[in-house]
Amino acid sequence: MTLFVDADSCPRAARRLVIRAAERTQTKAVFAANRPIPDVPDGALFCMAVCPQSQDAADDYITRMARAGDLAVTRDVPLAERLVQKSVAVLDDRGRLFNADNIRALLSIRNFTVSLAENGVQNIRHSNYGNKELKAFADAFDKQLARLKGE
Repeated sequence: MTLFVDADSCPRAARRLVIRAAERTQTKAVFAANRPIPDVPDGALFCMAVCPQSQDAADDYITRMARAGDLAVTRDVPLAERLVQKSVAVLDDRGRLFNADNIRALLSIRNFTVSLAENGVQNIRHSNYGNKELKAFADAFDKQLARLKGE
């Protein structure tokens, strides 16, 4: 099992939680982004995959490398859809689990929101990331990690 993190959009606190969990469970963690992420440690358990600057390069890398039974963290709904289709467990950084039952509806909402923003009707904004959001992520992440590890 491998942990994959869409690292350029993942809050530092969530990345740190993944790092601690990887160390605790001795699980490989791959952080993918189009630039180096400074808080990713060196070591046998960790990989910082610096992808080309092209759009979706990190998403393509994660999709190519992830396998059924892995766990990914991303807030990118189109990436989540690609991973769900490969039977990868996917969480966003707020603890929402993407799965076959909800991914199409979430993708539809995302596409509608992006369309509104592109037409100047609505700005896409993410609310602050605080202790409440981190706790929700930690709880969901630990639950999925334990499930996938068979604990």
